[in-house]
Amino acid sequence: MISYNIHSHDTSAKWVTFVHGAGGSSTIWYKQLREFKKHFNVLLLDLRGHGNSKIHLKDAFKNKYTFDNITEDILEVINFEKIEKSHFIGISLGTILIRNLAEKHPHRVESMIMGGAIMKLNLRSQILMRLGVILKSIVPYLWLYKFFAFVIMPNKNHKESRLLFVREAKKLYQKEFIRWFKLTSEINPLLSFFRTVDIKIPTLYVMGAEDYLFLPTIKQIVEDHKSAELIVVQNCGHVVNVEQPQFFNDTVIKYLLVK
Repeated sequence: MISYNIHSHDTSAKWVTFVHGAGGSSTIWYKQLREFKKHFNVLLLDLRGHGNSKIHLKDAFKNKYTFDNITEDILEVINFEKIEKSHFIGISLGTILIRNLAEKHPHRVESMIMGGAIMKLNLRSQILMRLGVILKSIVPYLWLYKFFAFVIMPNKNHKESRLLFVREAKKLYQKEFIRWFKLTSEINPLLSFFRTVDIKIPTLYVMGAEDYLFLPTIKQIVEDHKSAELIVVQNCGHVVNVEQPQFFNDTVIKYLLVK
C-alpha cells in the first residue's frame, strides 16, 4: 500500500483527500494542511515511487504503470481506512488521477478540486513529451525534469513552485521517473474522453492566469460541462496552491463547506 497520513477532525465527518502530481509528494500541500484540518478530516497521499511510497525490490520489475493501476492505489487506501466518500483535491497530473477515480468509482467522490488541471496536451506540450521520450534514456532525468518545469512554470513568480518540484523530483530514481514518463503514451485518449464526458460530479477548476499550456482547454471544458466551475487566479502560474496559497485555501474551503 502507498504511504499516507491522516489528520482526523474532532467533529466533522467530511473527508478531503489531497493528490499531488508527478515528481511531487504530499509535502507540496504544506501551505494547505493547517487550514483544511480545521474543517475536515484530511488524507495526504504519496503516490507510488514518490515521497515515502518507495518501490520495493520485489516490485521493481513489474509491468509498466497505467493511470488505472495508480488510481487503484488511491482506492486501496480509502477502502482500508473505510472512507466511503471524500472530496478530492489535486494538482497537475494528480487531477487526471482524481478524474479517473471519479469515472471508475463515482460514488466515492463527493467533489473534485482541480488545481493546475491537465485536460489536454496542446501541440507544444506534445512536442515536449516526444522529445522527452527520445531523450529519457540518454539525458539524466533531473535535467529533463528541470527543463519541463521551466517550460510549464517560466515566470519569476513561478520560481518557488519550480524549486519545490525539482527538490521533490530529486528523490525519485531514474527508472521510476521513466515509468511515470511512459504514462504519456496513454494520456491523449484518456484526456479526450474526459473532455467529452460531463461526469456530473461538482468540479471546481482553480487555474493560474499564467498557466499558458493548460488554461485555454479548461475554459472550454467549463463552458461544455454544467457540473464544472472555474476560478482563475491572477498573478499565478501552474501550481496555484503554492503560488497563491491564501487565495487557494479560502476559495476551496468556501466551496467545499457548502457541498
